Amino acid sequence: MIALYCRANHSTNNELCQECAKLHDYAVARLGRCPLGVGKTTCAKCPIHCYKPDMRAQIKRVMRYSGPRMLRRHPLLALMHQLDSLRA
Repeated sequence: MIALYCRANHSTNNELCQECAKLHDYAVARLGRCPLGVGKTTCAKCPIHCYKPDMRAQIKRVMRYSGPRMLRRHPLLALMHQLDSLRA
């Protein structure tokens, strides 16, 4: 989702810009340390907010842009994300 956002908003081709790369690395690190593990729901429904407020705002902006576009670009991933959001 970050790559989709970066390509459209920062005019990059196959690589992330420095700002988006930093956000990606932060998100991967946070997911790696998540106490809920593999069975985790989507971050929007998570009772534990592990992102710093500024990074959370950035990831929300990315999700708002990329979410609707995921249906066209990666329909299977979009469906899997929707199924994850149904978890309690």
